[in-house]
Amino acid sequence: MDPLGMLSSLLRKSPVGDQVILELDLDHSVLSNAPANPLEAFKLINAPTMRALRDGLRTASGDPAVAGLILHLGTCPITAAQCCELADLVAGFGTHKPVWAYTESFGEFSNGLLPYTLAAHADQVWLQPSGELGLGGVRAQITLLRGVFDKVGVEPQFGQRKEFKTAADSYAAHEISAANAEMTQQIANSIAHWAVETIAQRRGRTAEQVWSTADAGTLTAEQAVERGLVDRIGYRDEVYAQARAAWAATDGGLRFVHRYAKVSAAKSLVKARFKPAVAVVEVRGAIVTGRPQRQAGGQPTAASEVVCQHLRAVAADEQVKAVVLRVDSPGGSYIASDAIRREVLRLRESGRPVVACMADVAASGGYFVAMPADEIVAQPTTLTGSIGVLAGKFVTTELKEKLGLVLSDVTAGAWASFMSSNSRFTDEQWAALDRRLDAIYADFTGKAAADRGMALDVLEPLAHGRVWTGIDAHQRGLVDHLGGMGTAIDRACALAGLSRDDAVVRPASMLGFLKQLRPAESSESIMAATTFAPARFDLDSLISAAAERLGLVATGVLSLPFAIEVDAGLGR
Repeated sequence: MDPLGMLSSLLRKSPVGDQVILELDLDHSVLSNAPANPLEAFKLINAPTMRALRDGLRTASGDPAVAGLILHLGTCPITAAQCCELADLVAGFGTHKPVWAYTESFGEFSNGLLPYTLAAHADQVWLQPSGELGLGGVRAQITLLRGVFDKVGVEPQFGQRKEFKTAADSYAAHEISAANAEMTQQIANSIAHWAVETIAQRRGRTAEQVWSTADAGTLTAEQAVERGLVDRIGYRDEVYAQARAAWAATDGGLRFVHRYAKVSAAKSLVKARFKPAVAVVEVRGAIVTGRPQRQAGGQPTAASEVVCQHLRAVAADEQVKAVVLRVDSPGGSYIASDAIRREVLRLRESGRPVVACMADVAASGGYFVAMPADEIVAQPTTLTGSIGVLAGKFVTTELKEKLGLVLSDVTAGAWASFMSSNSRFTDEQWAALDRRLDAIYADFTGKAAADRGMALDVLEPLAHGRVWTGIDAHQRGLVDHLGGMGTAIDRACALAGLSRDDAVVRPASMLGFLKQLRPAESSESIMAATTFAPARFDLDSLISAAAERLGLVATGVLSLPFAIEVDAGLGR
């Protein structure tokens, strides 16, 4: 038995002959970020990274051996931002090679608007005979928790700046405010209109015809063909047989896009050391101060010390000529966000352009860290903005009384119990909280205006804590371009005076999760992203942990409203 030989055979690509038909199967999902550890990498072994798809389709578009691309949407477990980026990649590849999309169904008594928007970028759309097409629309949900808190004996005490900073409403309001309703309705309208107009353009229909289809509810495969949104009806075997015949690729082999490569990964890694680089630094998850104190299995956090170290490390790397700051964060700590912003500005001062690329969410603190970049790229569906502040606490004295617990603060100092859950704010404490909120809001709006090159009286009305979609933010000057990582990389290269073909794109650390095994040499080195700390087991910690699991805790004063949930047929 030869274990190394067996491993090599597993990793080696099988031959496909002189012709190849590329496949992209979205049932496997897509990774926008590299796996954080070996276990995650093993679990996601068949899930392609967006980078592998971007590089594979870019290279394959000029390869005479590639006959075309078959896109299988399936259950399409991807996010809205991933849908937008894949649509751009498919459309770009489609200018050189044929693309066919097929699926069993666009939903099953459910919404299929965004999956169909992606499919519309193909030359042909196939639907299984028993499948359905339901464009539906966009549903945005508002959740208010005050009534539940009243029943269990928890009193939320929060302040906000300003009326659209509805994370505070999620905890403290008994009714949906006019500002909350207006903002959420505009988010739903913006995404729906963008999707409808995109479908109309790609399918050669009018927006009115697409809206008519959406308003018709669930359509059968035959009805979808009649309305001009589906080209052919058939099963998978029929799709492949017809594609082979149409593309003169009867004997062509099949290959997943992410398994298509002309150069081995090892050779690419070696070559990357000798080419000018565009480094990618990630801000992923809630923004927190210091180093992340996270238990195994927890959600990712963007710890300021880690992000700042990555920014300092790429600034010290002479091979790095430009940086893409990849932001997928609902915000969090003001202090941490400000520290990251400072490092972005210092990186720009070194002569390297920085382009911020927003994923699904880059709001509040997520916008704070992106706004100092030379340029900002966002997807039409990105949730961004939320230039506002909230702060407060949950008073749990009544809950503890109901549980029969006696927990009393013993303090030394007038402000020792300021943020204690065992006491309500005094008038003096409320005044202090309000002063701090006003100061942070003024700092946020002032820095946003300066970073975006806007007058404060132009920027401030766009703030007030309001969340914008990427397309609305672009129209208002809060972002510069609509697109994904491909657009961000192109812009970074252009600003740095690099040829896109001559530059290599790589993460801040080329070692991936292996960096966790290497101790840092200094505060400007790449090091492990996570520190495991012992958990506390007092009652307040247990209540906070339970609330966090339910998504009820803002991680800092620059946090996105907890309960903006958008459903358009993909991951929410």
